[in-house]
Amino acid sequence: MKKYDQYKRLIKFLFSFNAVFFVVIVYWLVWNGYYNKIIERPFWRRGNWLIVVLYAALLALFYKTYGGFKIAYLKKGNLIWSQILSIIFVNIITYIQISLIDQKLHPFYPMMLMSLIEFAIVGLWANIFQWLYRKMFPPKKLLLVYGNRPAFHLRDKINSREDKYFLEDAVHVSIGEDEIMKMAVRYDAIIIGDVPAHERNLLMKLCFEESIRTYSVPKISDILIRTSTELDIFDSPLLLSRNEGLQIEQRFIKRLMDVLFSILGLIITSPFFAVIAVIIKCTDRGPVFYRQNRLTQDGRVFSICKFRTMVQDAEKDTGARLASDNDDRVLPVGKFLRRTRLDELPQLWNILKGEMSVVGPRPERPELAEKIEEEIPEFHYRLKVKAGLTGFAQIYGKYNTSSYDKLKLDLSYIRKYSVFLDLKLIILTPKIMFMKESTEGVKEDDRSIGDTDSLV
Repeated sequence: MKKYDQYKRLIKFLFSFNAVFFVVIVYWLVWNGYYNKIIERPFWRRGNWLIVVLYAALLALFYKTYGGFKIAYLKKGNLIWSQILSIIFVNIITYIQISLIDQKLHPFYPMMLMSLIEFAIVGLWANIFQWLYRKMFPPKKLLLVYGNRPAFHLRDKINSREDKYFLEDAVHVSIGEDEIMKMAVRYDAIIIGDVPAHERNLLMKLCFEESIRTYSVPKISDILIRTSTELDIFDSPLLLSRNEGLQIEQRFIKRLMDVLFSILGLIITSPFFAVIAVIIKCTDRGPVFYRQNRLTQDGRVFSICKFRTMVQDAEKDTGARLASDNDDRVLPVGKFLRRTRLDELPQLWNILKGEMSVVGPRPERPELAEKIEEEIPEFHYRLKVKAGLTGFAQIYGKYNTSSYDKLKLDLSYIRKYSVFLDLKLIILTPKIMFMKESTEGVKEDDRSIGDTDSLV
């Protein structure tokens, strides 16, 4: 692997270039072979080049947004889906562009055929590249250093990416830094779990000195530090941590966006409301909507509204618990609604009322939040902002991500907040709506606590 390490960036660039190039070639053929021949004023030479360059630029922009360039970083299926979703949006925009150029609608089937060919190219090229990349860069052999906090979740996460990592051994931090460093040289990298800060910092310094690659699990204090503002007022660096939540102008713009998005969303999705309501009603004659008390900004309690996806009185015998894989409480239509996140649509009304925001930490139930805080006292930090329909933890985590990790993701959002970050997370939301791994339930033996009627 080290033999090719110096070429890794170049290899990734070549793949990224070809990932765009092959798709653009297909569009070039369709544009020149069909659309440019049927419009009233055909383009010539530089005009054709401009049309194709615009297509390539849009494709690169969407690839960048959805992760289509994250070669060897995302799983193969995730990478392919990122590129396919980018192609779908670009081709829709391109069809609208062609219609505006010629001031009339043209047949859409050539664009659909072109899209299918591009999907096939993306799937084939991604499979070929992943195979070549793994031959050149086999999974890194890792040494896990863990502390008193259980490391089972971390171990499972590492093992879920067998294409990148192989957890070969694990040791407790109590054996001492000297013994750990003697072992570390036999591995490609070490991963430092949730160990005391003093030992963690010392290990990181020693690994830096010996040029050993390290992966570290951040603590909550690390999230606060790395999202602080750097000040160069004095000759000694300072980090400013603003802890007041959103500023007045940020709250105003965020609320304005919430009102606009919720009104637009309710108008666009109204046909879905009608169809889903009829299907749920016909399933077991029960209520269409499901209401439950949830927490939002500053600990205020509100009644969240969702499409019902479980049987009536789902918690009558079991009490509050997470939905698991193959949960028999979930209705047949509920499985589809959860997988596509359509069960969350009624929350647009909560957003319009000001109880929620489009983007923010997912709202937790008061009684479950109380239980979580017994183990994680900092869990209420999430309440610095309004609860959201989608959020940082939903885009970059999973439904069965631990409460502790969700807290760190939500804190990252709160600390990094900007209008552009909100827009980015909204744009990224369609990507995760059809990804199974982002909505999978917890395993039957998982004792975590959380949302019982939601997969978000």
